[in-house]
Amino acid sequence: MSPIITRKSFNRAVLAAAVAALLPLSGALASTASPYTPAAFKAAQSAGEPVLIEIHADWCPTCKAQTPIIQRLAADPKFAKVKIFRVDFDGQKDVVKQFGATMQSTLIVFNGAAEKGRSVGDTKEASIASLLAKAL
Repeated sequence: MSPIITRKSFNRAVLAAAVAALLPLSGALASTASPYTPAAFKAAQSAGEPVLIEIHADWCPTCKAQTPIIQRLAADPKFAKVKIFRVDFDGQKDVVKQFGATMQSTLIVFNGAAEKGRSVGDTKEASIASLLAKAL
C-alpha cells in the first residue's frame, strides 16, 4: 500500500526544501555592519581596533554596490578584526557632519583614534580592500 500524499504535506515538503536551499545564503545576505553608536565606536577606538565607518543610504545605488563588496572583504580572514559601523546618511546627520562626510557612500577607516584613510563613491573591490588594509 503506498502512502497518500495530501496537498498539505506536499506544501510542507516544498516549503522545507526551499528553506533548506536558502540557508547557505543567509550568512552572505546578512549585513556585516553594526549600526553606529558613539559608545560602540569609542569602545573600538579605545581597544585600538581597526574600524570602518560606512556612511550609507538605503536609496543610494553606489551604497548598494558597496555592500556586497564590504561583505566579501569582511569574510576574508585578513579583515576579520575590522569593526564595521554603518551610519545612516539620512537619519544620523549630526554623525555624518561629525565625520566630515558630505555625501553617502563615504568609507572612512580608523586604527584606534587615528583616521587612516577615506574614499567616496568607490565601488572597486581592490581599492576598498586597500582602504581597509590601512586600518590594520
